[in-house]
Amino acid sequence: MEVAEDVQKLRESLGQLPEATVNPAFIVVSGLPGTGKSYFCRKLAERLPFPILESDALRKVLSPSPNYSPGESNRLFGACHLLIEELLRRGIPLIFDATNLVERHRERLYQIANRIGARLIIVRVEAPPELVRQRLQDRSAGVDLEDKSEADWRVYQKMRTSVQRIRRNYFAVDTSNDITPVINKIVREVNR
Repeated sequence: MEVAEDVQKLRESLGQLPEATVNPAFIVVSGLPGTGKSYFCRKLAERLPFPILESDALRKVLSPSPNYSPGESNRLFGACHLLIEELLRRGIPLIFDATNLVERHRERLYQIANRIGARLIIVRVEAPPELVRQRLQDRSAGVDLEDKSEADWRVYQKMRTSVQRIRRNYFAVDTSNDITPVINKIVREVNR
């Protein structure tokens, strides 16, 4: 029963959902902490008003004082995957904002999209390490009030070793540059 309760809590945290569509788009965003994933997702949602399932915010819905343990992460992502599948089945397009660094974990997302016939769009977000370090220092200082992540430079360094190549077509965006061209391409892809 706990999983169903978790999914319901996450669903309620999303607020008003958009109209259902046939073949909903499912945008999976991948990248290390501090690369600008959440900023990119917010900018993308200004053009495509899809709900953003942001793992850092959703984690705090389930665990108000998160400890980032493997058990907590398994609980979070298990509930996220069920919610993603449910919403896509209902025709709700989504943006999934999480590190999504390991291909085995992304594979579960690919399978959900395939089962439902959702249009999978993958985005890899990156930024130069020196910029990431500055952003993570700003995060510690509370500069961006919309930033829900607690990951710092130490977490970035540790996670860097687990980044795996994306084995599908994807859009790459470097957030140290203008992100508008990539957003335009994704909007065109969704509206095709």
